[in-house]
Amino acid sequence: MIDKNKLYKKIGENLKYYRKLKGFSQDNLSYASNVCRGYFGRCERGENHPSVSTIYKISRALEVPLYKFFVFDKEIEE
Repeated sequence: MIDKNKLYKKIGENLKYYRKLKGFSQDNLSYASNVCRGYFGRCERGENHPSVSTIYKISRALEVPLYKFFVFDKEIEE
């Protein structure tokens, strides 16, 4: 079984990677995606567990396919 905390940490790392790749600050992306900046920052650190609909809002704002936030370099182990 996948460790939930590790899963959300990896998703958060991907959120941060694509945000920076696209040249967005957290404030800019918060405005563009209609996701609270503080919540977004906690998601990037893996502290919050965003819903798929929240990740979808972010993916639309960044113009990054949704699935990319769920692609990891290494498998997540328990």
